[in-house]
Amino acid sequence: MVLKQLGNTGCLVSPIGLGLAALGRPGYITLGHGQDLAGRSDVASMEANAHAVLDAAWSRGVRYLDAARSYGKAEIFLKSWIKKRHLTGAEVSVGSKWGYRYTADWQITTAHHEIKDHSLDHFTTQWEESRALLAGPLKLYQIHSATLETGVLDDPALLARLAEVKETHGLLMGLSLTGPNQAQTLEKARSIRCDGRPLFDAVQATCNLLEPSIEPALAEASDAGMGVIIKEALANGRLTERNTHPNFFSQKKVLNAQAERLSCGIDALSMAWLLSKPWVDVVLSGAATATHLASNLHALNVAWDAEAEAALSELREPSEAYWTFRKTLAWN
Repeated sequence: MVLKQLGNTGCLVSPIGLGLAALGRPGYITLGHGQDLAGRSDVASMEANAHAVLDAAWSRGVRYLDAARSYGKAEIFLKSWIKKRHLTGAEVSVGSKWGYRYTADWQITTAHHEIKDHSLDHFTTQWEESRALLAGPLKLYQIHSATLETGVLDDPALLARLAEVKETHGLLMGLSLTGPNQAQTLEKARSIRCDGRPLFDAVQATCNLLEPSIEPALAEASDAGMGVIIKEALANGRLTERNTHPNFFSQKKVLNAQAERLSCGIDALSMAWLLSKPWVDVVLSGAATATHLASNLHALNVAWDAEAEAALSELREPSEAYWTFRKTLAWN
C-alpha cells in the first residue's frame, strides 16, 4: 500500500486506515457486531482480537490507526500492540479523539454508552490520558463529534488550549464531525485561526454512498490543505451483506449488480467509491475481524469506472433521513 500525505501536513498515512471503534469495547452499533465477537467479549479476548486485526492490517500495509478515549479500552489495546511490535512514531501514525466519556462499564445493554463533554476541563483530562498511552505514535488529536450545538468551536479558552497543545507537542489538531450539519460545522472550524494560521489540520467526517452531502465541503477543505479522513464508509454495516432491511432491497440489488461486475464485495465497492475521490486521504475500515478487514482492503483493487459512479449515485438518501435512521441502530 503506497503511503500518502495527510493533506499538506507532512504526516504519512495509508489510503485505508483502521478505526478501533468496534475493537475496543463489547458494544457498538455496527450491524452484526455481536456476531463478530461470538461471545468473546471479556477484556482479554477482546484485546487478543484487537491485536489480531491490527496484525492483519499491519501486514497489508495499513499505517494509519484511529482511536478515541470513548472507545472502551481501544487506546490501551493499541498501546500494548505497539509495544509488542516494538513500533516507533516514525513507523505508524495514530489519531485519537477527546470529547466523549466511556460510561458503559463493559456492558452491552446500558442507559448510556458514552457521554459527550466538550469542556476545557474534559479536554485537559483526556489529553493527558491519551498522551500517557500513545505519546510518540500519536500524530493527530481530534475533537470527537464536533457540532455547532455543543459550542466547542466558540470557547476561546478551549481553542487557545488546543493551539497551545498543538504548538508545544508538535501535534496535528483535528475534529471529527457528525449529523446532518457536518458541512456547516466544518465551515466554522476552517474559519478559526491562531496566530494567523488555521487551528485545524484535518477533518474526519461521515461520507458514504447513502450520505454524501458533505462531499463539496470536504473537497474545498482538501484544496485548502486540510487532511480528509472518512469514517462510517459502510454506514455502520448498512453497505454490507448484513443489511437485510426490507426497505433496502432495491438499493442492495444495485450494489450487488455493480459488485458482481467489478468482482468485489459490496463493502469493497462502497469503499472504492471513496478511494476514487481525489480529496480523500484516508478511508477508515471499522472491521472487527481480520476476515472483514481483508474484504474491505479489496477496495484498493477495484477498477472504479463511470458506470459504477452513475449506478451508485441513485443510492443517496436525504441527509436528515439518513441520520434519523442511524439513531435507530441498536448497540449489540
